[in-house]
Amino acid sequence: MDLKIKKKEFLIKVKVSKSIVTGGAGFIGSNLTDHLVRIGHKVIVLDNFVSGKKSNLAHHKKKDVKIIKIDISKSKNLDKYFKGADYIFHLAGLAEIIPSIKNPKKYFDNNVLGSLNVVEAAKKARIKKFIYAASSSCYGTPKSFPTSEKDKIDLKHPYAVTKFMGEELIMKYASIFNMPNISFRFFNVYGPRLNTSGQYSAVIGNFLSQMKNKKPLTIVGDGRQTRDFIHVDDLANAFIKVIKSKSVNKIYNLGSGKRTSINTIARIFGGKKKFIPIRPGEPKNSLANISKIKKEINWKPKISIEEGITRLLKS
Repeated sequence: MDLKIKKKEFLIKVKVSKSIVTGGAGFIGSNLTDHLVRIGHKVIVLDNFVSGKKSNLAHHKKKDVKIIKIDISKSKNLDKYFKGADYIFHLAGLAEIIPSIKNPKKYFDNNVLGSLNVVEAAKKARIKKFIYAASSSCYGTPKSFPTSEKDKIDLKHPYAVTKFMGEELIMKYASIFNMPNISFRFFNVYGPRLNTSGQYSAVIGNFLSQMKNKKPLTIVGDGRQTRDFIHVDDLANAFIKVIKSKSVNKIYNLGSGKRTSINTIARIFGGKKKFIPIRPGEPKNSLANISKIKKEINWKPKISIEEGITRLLKS
């Protein structure tokens, strides 16, 4: 008697990673969302659209990116969005210095209370990794270069205070509740969709705006002051690397590890220049020591300042 073997097809269902990006309609958040979608993640964007723009996410399909208009500092009901999430990228917050001095309470509510609400919801969701967007402003006016994560904290304004308080919250939750949390201290981030009103990378944002309006590039002081500029694609790649790594409960500087003078930036842009008086309280130099992140998650920046700005000018 012949035995007929019936072939059966077995469908293996691969779990798709679910990521939440707070502030996902902003400059950095929307670029990160692009990278996450590219590697197959389903993304939920939480944004109040105060500085974020829907146009930054308009190219995504609804099946890949779900957009929810919400203020994380006021909402106590974030749990329903976080349910089943694998990764939380907490980028939402206010990010300018002068407005923080004029309205510190607003910055406290957004950057501290907002972070508390997000980390609380993440704690309940049992996520695989939580990444917080901190700021190199916590170093104030550094005394040593390159500046490492072990250098002195020197908080000069409410923006720096509130971003550092957010980081403290995230890292305390990591140790108390055994959460898989990471904090990235951003240096000067630039790239496509950069806010030209001065958020994150004031110099490049201002130069872009001035070039667009056919005005001379305004250089503060003698233009010899230096900054550590990191392209948003390199930044997003660090996020991807860290969620794939075993690293938890760590703080990392996120910069290029190279110093670039404002005069160099102006030279790459080209055109007329106008020198204006120096502003009080601004650090003369900034330079990230990125040896820790290079060693621990095998990440390094790849886009030079020349290439990054050339890309921006062509876009």
